[in-house]
Amino acid sequence: MSVAAPRFLPLGVVGWGMTARGVHLPVAAQDSFDELVGVGERAAALGYDAVGVPETWGRDAVSVLTALAERTDDVTLTSSIFNTYSRSPALLGQTAATLQEASSGRFRLGVGPSGPAVVENWHGADYGNPLRRTRETIEVVRAVLSDNVVNYDGEVFSLSGFRLRCAAPDPVPPVDVTGMGPKAVELAGRFADGWHALMLTPDGLADRLADLRRGARLGDRDPEEIRVALVTTCCALDDSERARELARRHVAFYVGGMGTFYRDALARQGYETSAHEIHDAWTAGERETAVAAVSDDLLDAVAAAGTPDGVRERVATMAARDGVDEVTVSFPRGATPAEIGATLAALAPA
Repeated sequence: MSVAAPRFLPLGVVGWGMTARGVHLPVAAQDSFDELVGVGERAAALGYDAVGVPETWGRDAVSVLTALAERTDDVTLTSSIFNTYSRSPALLGQTAATLQEASSGRFRLGVGPSGPAVVENWHGADYGNPLRRTRETIEVVRAVLSDNVVNYDGEVFSLSGFRLRCAAPDPVPPVDVTGMGPKAVELAGRFADGWHALMLTPDGLADRLADLRRGARLGDRDPEEIRVALVTTCCALDDSERARELARRHVAFYVGGMGTFYRDALARQGYETSAHEIHDAWTAGERETAVAAVSDDLLDAVAAAGTPDGVRERVATMAARDGVDEVTVSFPRGATPAEIGATLAALAPA
């Protein structure tokens, strides 16, 4: 397999003033593996710069990324995210090396701690000290990818004598992290190559970018070398009311049904009353009340939903924000394949 030049490389190639367009594959509504991978293939054909694969409770991301590596030529591929509790850091390093080889140098490894609702309830692991675990995961992964014997003695992980039995990847894939709170984003600035930002209002994004830059300074790094991908729930349909309803239900599900992290993130951004109202109603089984509590103001602050022209304008505004290197289009969990396809086409790069 020949090595194809990626659309963007680990650091510095796409700067703060040049905004790429990515897409996250949907986590629901795909009836088959081929249909899911087909969304990524279509995104590549439409000119998207990156295809990310969220790993939640559906198909595993490694298999999907492997298929995309074989079926696409130049689009960047990323995990967004592998959580740091369901795979060991040594295995994450092996996976990153393999996917970098399979994609001829087009892979970015995205990791993060997820939250207790996922880690404890779905994976049966104790959710302890997520920031330290994330930092040590980054350090071990980089050691694994260095082609050296890994001897690591941390607070969470201790490894002795591990070494890849294949050639280390060249170039080494970047390691990105996700994070919603100030300390998590500061950690990204200190240790990671990129940050996946999500569920952020304009003011919230500005605050977290300040955290990222502070972390970069603490790590004696250049903030402009840390790639920022702003992940945004998008739905662009001729039926504007349907698009907004899908996005509204998506926001309610994440704030109410995915533990307290999304609730607390919105509370930090000035929506404390709404965040608690949504969360409390959802956990009480009052789902329609929770959805109704997602006001138009809140919806427009964290998502882009409506007519194609309106959503394109919103995404363009996001792309123009200082510090954003990529706007990543994600889809409401209730959207049909046809609605996902319509949004994908409407927001494709010019």
